[in-house]
Amino acid sequence: MIKEETIYKEKDAKSVNGFMALISIILLFIVSVWLIIGPMNIYAVVLGILGILGNFISLFGLKVLNPKEALVLVLFGKYYGTIKKEGFYWVNPFCSAVNPTALPSNVSKHSPNDKTEIVVYANGKKVSLKTMTLNNEKQKVNDQLGNPIIIGVVVIWKVLDATKAVFNVDNYNTFLSIQCDSTLRNISRLYPYDASEDGEEKSLRGSSQEIADKLKEELQTRVDIAGIEVSEVRITHLSYAPEIAAAMLQRQQAEAIIAARKKIVEGAVSMVDMALTNLSENNIVTLDDERKAAMVSNLLVVLCGNKDAQPIVNSGSVY
Repeated sequence: MIKEETIYKEKDAKSVNGFMALISIILLFIVSVWLIIGPMNIYAVVLGILGILGNFISLFGLKVLNPKEALVLVLFGKYYGTIKKEGFYWVNPFCSAVNPTALPSNVSKHSPNDKTEIVVYANGKKVSLKTMTLNNEKQKVNDQLGNPIIIGVVVIWKVLDATKAVFNVDNYNTFLSIQCDSTLRNISRLYPYDASEDGEEKSLRGSSQEIADKLKEELQTRVDIAGIEVSEVRITHLSYAPEIAAAMLQRQQAEAIIAARKKIVEGAVSMVDMALTNLSENNIVTLDDERKAAMVSNLLVVLCGNKDAQPIVNSGSVY
C-alpha cells in the first residue's frame, strides 16, 4: 500500500509573463553590451560580461505551453510546480521539466515485421492532457468455466493530474497498459464466454455493456494513483482460443440445432392439437384412439421432417 505522504499533490508553479520577461532580457542585454564597449572600464566590462551570461541563462526560463498540455517542473530535485494553462511563461531557469514517457531525440526503433528503420523524435517534456486511445494487445485468458479465450479491449483515457502521472508511477503509459491487462484478466474469469441455455446469466458475449462498465470501474480504481481518468473501455475482440475453437463451434451448432428442433416440435404439437380439435368440433370425421394415434404420428412426421412430404392419395374407404 502506497503511503499518503509519497503521493504528490499538484500546485501551480511560480511564473511571470513571458513577453515581459523577454523584453527585460533584451533590455538587460543591451545594457550589458553598452557596459562592455562604452565606459571602457574594467569593472564595467566584468559587469557587462556577467550580465550577458545572466541573459543567456535566463533564456532557458522561457516556456511556451500549447492548449491541453502541462509542464511539471522540478528545482534541484524538488517538486517546483505545474503549469497547465496555455501561454508564454518565464520560470526559474534552473527548473527542469519532467516527463518519464518522453523519448530522447533520434531514438531508433525497428519494426518487428519490417526491416525499415523508424526514427522517433522527442516531443519535449510536456505532458499531454488530450484524450488518447490505448488499443491493448489481444491476450489469452480463461473465462468462468475455464475455457481459454482470446480477448482485446480499447481504452479511452486522458491525464487528469500531470503531477501524479509524472511522480507517482515510473511510466504512466506502461502503467496503464499493465493495469489494463490485469483488469481484463480479472473481470474475464468472473463471466462465461456465452450464456447458458436459460440465458439468464451475464456473459462476455451477450452482456458487452455490463462487462465494459465493470472493466471501466475496476480500471479507474487501479489508475487513480497515476492521475489518469478512464472515459470508456470497450471489448474489440472476443473469440475462443484456436485449440478449442473447432470444438466450441460444433457445440454452438448443436445447441442451435436442438433449440430449432425444440421450436419445431412445439409448433407441430400445437398444430396437431388444433387439427384434431377442429375435426372433432365440426363433426368432419369421427376417429377412434387408434386412428387418432396414426394421424398424430403422420402429422408429426410431416411437420417435423427435414424434407417435403410425398402425399399418398387413398381412393378407397377410410376404414
